[in-house]
Amino acid sequence: MKPLIALIIGGLVVALCVVGYLYYQRTSNDITIQLPKVTLPK
Repeated sequence: MKPLIALIIGGLVVALCVVGYLYYQRTSNDITIQLPKVTLPK
């Protein structure tokens, strides 16, 4: 019974690491640059 519990906990830790990594990759690419509005005279 002990190896089964250790395997489940190990799987959950790996899954949490993968989800955290994917979340980090998704949010690290969201760089917003705010520029003032420039209007060109016609």
